[in-house]
Amino acid sequence: MTHQEQNFTKYERARILGARALQLAMNAPLLLKITDDDLAKINYDVLKIAEVELDSGVLPISIKKPFPEKKEGGKLKRDVAPRPADKKVENSEENEEEKIADAGEIMELANPEDEGEAESDDGGESDGE
Repeated sequence: MTHQEQNFTKYERARILGARALQLAMNAPLLLKITDDDLAKINYDVLKIAEVELDSGVLPISIKKPFPEKKEGGKLKRDVAPRPADKKVENSEENEEEKIADAGEIMELANPEDEGEAESDDGGESDGE
């Protein structure tokens, strides 16, 4: 089986290196002939050995990247929410305005003149007594 050069993302590369470094830490055999001098230079670091193996292309690890299936068929359907007719909206707004006006008549809005008279009625005690 020939090795096909793959471009890995940084996440795939990290996962592959971590998995291979774990194998090497558990005394898996090296897939490359690395001299003792080279091993001493990298301080017998399993992560660096795994990186050398990955960069040389000897690791029998591949990544399958499935693409979404292409659907055959017509155009995409768009969900259309039913929109209320403009007349219905206008009628509901008029009804709300009428309700607000009716509520205002019941509550009888206060005038500033009315408030002044109420204060002078209550303040009668402070005038002469």
